[in-house]
Amino acid sequence: MSEAGIERRSGVALWRQIADQIRQGVGAGLSDESGRLPTELALAERFGVNRHTVRTAIQALVQEGVLRAEQGRGTFIERQPRLSYPIGPRTRFSEGLGGQARELRGNLLDHAYEEAPEAVAEALEIAPGAPVLRLDTMAEADGRPISRARSYFDAQRFRGFERHFARTGSITMAYRHFGVSDYLRRSTTISARHADSADLEILKLSPGAIVLVALGLNVDQAGRPLQFSETRFSADRVELQVGNTT
Repeated sequence: MSEAGIERRSGVALWRQIADQIRQGVGAGLSDESGRLPTELALAERFGVNRHTVRTAIQALVQEGVLRAEQGRGTFIERQPRLSYPIGPRTRFSEGLGGQARELRGNLLDHAYEEAPEAVAEALEIAPGAPVLRLDTMAEADGRPISRARSYFDAQRFRGFERHFARTGSITMAYRHFGVSDYLRRSTTISARHADSADLEILKLSPGAIVLVALGLNVDQAGRPLQFSETRFSADRVELQVGNTT
């Protein structure tokens, strides 16, 4: 971690680059044994910037929950272990995080009935333009947002699904109203990206944060597609543990 990592003509704000460097350095010996970071002045000298730029970066990471500022003592790493989210043949939010958090909650952010985009129609094995339910959700663990998802369902089969999810906060429990007692994960594709504006707002992240993006397809026991979804996890809060999905 050094000034060499800061690009002044990259088009990316200096404070954002510094926030990225601090985030990376959190696990690389940047802090002392107590978790305290160097002073703003020391960090400013390290990066060759003014203290205001460093302060802006720190404030963003405090808001994100990566750092903790203590009056008169300094800035400390907020040592919260990542949640381990297993992805396998039966990927379930509550079961997967069970025992790692006291309270798990799914929240309905938005929903709409619309025409299926081509990729969604292909995944759900329905005709392009056929009606689908789009469900936008956010998952919390102990009151901290850890992921947001956009899921699609065949509207002819799952009309009203949003009401049951809103009531239960659980995809699994909502399925049961439609006679789906069990389901399987057919496929999962994972990538990493910088958080977009919706991630920053919904997951309470700072610019430059990384999200893990999982495209998943769930099917019923007969192999018929149920749900095609894109789930975006905060990489600072969740690690994905991938098992056998066949």
